[in-house]
Amino acid sequence: MAIPTNIKTLLSGSVVEWARIEFKESWNPETSLKTICAHANDFDNWGGGYVILGVNTINGQPLYPLKGVPTGQIDKTQLDIFNKCKLIKPDYLPVVEVVDYQEKKFIIIWVPGGNSRPYSSPKTMAKDNNERVNWIRKMSSTVKPS
Repeated sequence: MAIPTNIKTLLSGSVVEWARIEFKESWNPETSLKTICAHANDFDNWGGGYVILGVNTINGQPLYPLKGVPTGQIDKTQLDIFNKCKLIKPDYLPVVEVVDYQEKKFIIIWVPGGNSRPYSSPKTMAKDNNERVNWIRKMSSTVKPS
């Protein structure tokens, strides 16, 4: 399944982080898995969201020149995304695509709202953590609902 938009639209100079888009410099399972879970929960029914890896930000906007994901990290990152998404319950797997833009590589994680909501993920990646949270997106933040 192809991602329903293109990288140019997602990274245009006027785009800012909000409820449907999260820019990340690199894959960090501790924070990125929470955002994937939040988009899958699609609390506001906006069709999920996107996590774009390889983008530094300033005040929520992409910082140019864009950084990209080093080619040598693409396969390792995709494998870790796959393995960490197995921690989401009930089972959920986003759509991941590697794209070229401005002579750099980016990883787009498209997270459509899931059919088996609510989804939860571990509160932390600590081995002894047993607490799970049904994360949601509110404005440009991933939060634990109150």
